[in-house]
Amino acid sequence: MIKQTKDFAEEVQVLAALLQALDGAAWSEPTQFKQWTPDQILRHLHCWNEAADWAVHAPPAFQARLEAGRAHARRGLSMRDFEQVVVNCNGAALLERWATFALGMAHRWQLLDPRQRVKWAGPTMSVRSSLTARQMETWAHGQAIFDMRGRDRPESARLLNIVVLGVNTFGWSHQVRGWDTPAHLPHLVLTGPMGEMWTFGEVGVSGVVRGLATDFAQVVTQTRHLLDTTLQVEGEVARRWMLNAQCFAGLAETPPQPGQRHKALRGA
Repeated sequence: MIKQTKDFAEEVQVLAALLQALDGAAWSEPTQFKQWTPDQILRHLHCWNEAADWAVHAPPAFQARLEAGRAHARRGLSMRDFEQVVVNCNGAALLERWATFALGMAHRWQLLDPRQRVKWAGPTMSVRSSLTARQMETWAHGQAIFDMRGRDRPESARLLNIVVLGVNTFGWSHQVRGWDTPAHLPHLVLTGPMGEMWTFGEVGVSGVVRGLATDFAQVVTQTRHLLDTTLQVEGEVARRWMLNAQCFAGLAETPPQPGQRHKALRGA
């Protein structure tokens, strides 16, 4: 079984447990992530979970979803509008539709070859990378809802997938901005959710990043500014990376400003 299927399913279950407590008004409350509401976040996740699953199991449906999205954009309409058209439900019904499909997807992908190449909007990727991307999207967009509700997310060793994605996109974080990629990854010394020590990179070459793995994951997914974490960063290469890290595809995105994204000071 591909380990990432279990981790993706767990990520979905953790977010679903939070969403089950939302009342009707909360589903349309803006979050700190571009003012997206929980409804909009879940539509986005479900729309592209479907596309990722279809890329493996129903390529014509995947291609049709991709072309429809591009045609929508050419008409000057937003992707949020497109996602509302193809995922035309909200609230509890949307939660049920998203969770059922995502958990079914995790089950369907268990016995796939993790190295199998699958199409996506950009370059092809492996099945393992596609699953990791879906987990990362769930984790990153879910952060906005946890923040809105003033809650800390229950973490586990599944977070390692997102940390590794952040490490693997060290070069991408530079390339997407038109910068030369430094020859060496900074040394990372990160503490996982259960006290594990996760280390990457070479000692004494490009600086060092020390701290909580959760903080590192928040920085590379751009759900927190570096200064809103407890990460300790030494060296020019390491600091430039942590101030501009981007573990997701697309155009270069500007990270949030200090204090822009944080846990709300209120009860659940």
